[in-house]
Amino acid sequence: MKVAILESLGIGEEELLSLEKPFLEKGVEFVHYDRSLDENVLLSELDGADAAIIANMPFPSSVIAKSGSLKFIDVAFTGTDHVGLDAAKKKGIAVSNASGYSNEAVSELVLGMVLSFMRNISKVEERCRNGKDKTGLVGNEVKGKTVGIVGLGKIGRRTAEIFNCLGAKILAYSRSRHSDAPSYVREVEMDELLASSDIIVLHCPLTPETRGLIGEKELERMKSSAILVNVARGPVVDEKALALALEKGEIRGALVDVFDKEPPLSLDAPLLSAPNTLLTPHVAFATKESMSLRAEIVFENLRAWMEGQQINVIC
Repeated sequence: MKVAILESLGIGEEELLSLEKPFLEKGVEFVHYDRSLDENVLLSELDGADAAIIANMPFPSSVIAKSGSLKFIDVAFTGTDHVGLDAAKKKGIAVSNASGYSNEAVSELVLGMVLSFMRNISKVEERCRNGKDKTGLVGNEVKGKTVGIVGLGKIGRRTAEIFNCLGAKILAYSRSRHSDAPSYVREVEMDELLASSDIIVLHCPLTPETRGLIGEKELERMKSSAILVNVARGPVVDEKALALALEKGEIRGALVDVFDKEPPLSLDAPLLSAPNTLLTPHVAFATKESMSLRAEIVFENLRAWMEGQQINVIC
């Protein structure tokens, strides 16, 4: 059996080898490649491969449809909107993801971004370094604020848990209600969440239903003091509408880790020039701990599939 690892998994060579070792002992061949977006290169790398391991690089239907021997796509990521699932389903190719690897990493970044923004940390640090004081930069506390979470999956629940511990009130919206939702979470309709929340955190996947979920009308429903946090997927939010709302002062701020296009961003990206933002280049998932856990999940996915017991099933 041949497995093509088409991009780095973000771990060291020694750690990777330790994960590969049990498979190598069973005769599995691993071939490693640098990330490529060239379809011809990808098809060449996939030649003779039974399984492919990718992270968040685009893996389009056009490549999957032409891959002759491919039987399994092991995605080292939670979201799979970058994978041509239609082609995979049509060809009967199994797809698994690395569900759960970044629960802590993403929720901790949300907390860090919110605290940094609400306490003006970057601004007061600059003041301090320039021999100035805090005048005009007194911040706010999380305690007593209402945090609205869109998407009550594992990451959303962890974020809810963290903010509950800080004394925030928790609202949540998902397409379906959760009978096992924590007692401190009150599930509401989207309109109520938008109108009532001081901090709105997006944790939903990108689907046809969630694309453009937050647009001009939704931004208008928010409090003028609201902070929007997007650590989900860029296209869940209409970036131009968000930039305009910030310029008009319709909401207090936006903390954004994901964009319409994967960073590095074009310098004319609308949010780069918008006021009252904290922007990071898609780093929410990226910690040493999460990378190690992700790799472990990916190789466990491979083991289970080889044994005919696929886990973390996407299709």
